[in-house]
Amino acid sequence: MVDLQGQYAKIKDVVDPSIEEVMNSAAFINGPKVHQFQKNLEDYLGVKHVIPCANGTDALQIAMMGLGLQPGDEVITADFTFAATVEVIALLQLTPVLVDVDPVTFNIDVNAIKKAITPKTKAIVPVHLFGLPAEMDDIMALAKAHNLFVIEDNAQAIGASYTHSDGRKTKAGVIGDVASTSFFPSKNLGCYGDGGAIFTNNDALAHRIRGIVNHGMYERYHHDVVGVNSRLDSIQAAVLDAKLPHLNSYNTARRSAARKYNEAFKNHPSIITPTGLDADDHSDEHVFHQYTLNLKGVDRDALVAHLQSNNIPCGVYYPIPLHRQKAYSDERYNEADFTVTNQLVKTVISLPMHTELDDEQINFITSTVLNFINSNS
Repeated sequence: MVDLQGQYAKIKDVVDPSIEEVMNSAAFINGPKVHQFQKNLEDYLGVKHVIPCANGTDALQIAMMGLGLQPGDEVITADFTFAATVEVIALLQLTPVLVDVDPVTFNIDVNAIKKAITPKTKAIVPVHLFGLPAEMDDIMALAKAHNLFVIEDNAQAIGASYTHSDGRKTKAGVIGDVASTSFFPSKNLGCYGDGGAIFTNNDALAHRIRGIVNHGMYERYHHDVVGVNSRLDSIQAAVLDAKLPHLNSYNTARRSAARKYNEAFKNHPSIITPTGLDADDHSDEHVFHQYTLNLKGVDRDALVAHLQSNNIPCGVYYPIPLHRQKAYSDERYNEADFTVTNQLVKTVISLPMHTELDDEQINFITSTVLNFINSNS
């Protein structure tokens, strides 16, 4: 699904000296490389504060801790996403409220959010799924009307831009009150281990979060808030800082691959290709962390087996809705409220998507998919 070795080979001459610099300095935790990466990412995103941490799941949990959410507070998020989004809500003894998604973008349905708001609702967590930002203008307006926090789950959309209704463009992850991201190796900006970060323009919130990530300390052995141990180590920061200047070109390569996929599948009656690609080759709205098809009248699981038999990796993100997961089931949920998610889990398939995809690979993948569908329709 990703070619990290091929990507590394192209930046080895930058990555290796950066790692060696950390090794020679022995500043493994909170060293200069961490601060350098933090500043460079702040400049890239146009955000006042980037607080690095150990992983993307921690980032989301710490963001919620920083907002002071209390047990029993309701947090609305999408049913169609990775479990980490709802996992941290439950870990903090908050009440997750899952809602359906839009059938075209796969992102959280704003109308479903409206219906789910109660007097106990305190926050909305839009997930920028597969690299496409959610409808943030509508979500922010809704949050303002109901005095709710907005926590962007930006784990899959680093570098994506959102175009506001007035034409302004801002990076995903800097629109809400706070955002989290993941630097898992397969992400668009990935390290060589685990890593994550929190973004915010709120000075007071940033201060609280900086304490939380470090055992609640602002001064050594003085614990002012309840915290956790969640720090980005210097080696991972060195890798990320070496990769950051390439992020735009990485995302451009992913969009180029997506265009070629879309062209191959264009107008096929059994294939719905992803949205988010317009005629502008320089559009940066969708960064294609995943390239996900929605199939019509196709045996998805048989296609998965066929691709695997041809040594083509693929993924099903996600095969089970969160509201049906044993850990997060709730008798309040009504299946009629999840019609889109319940359909998507049966029909989506993600094809290889990374910076090193070439035309030969794309042609082989698309022809294999089309041959299977056309011969089984």
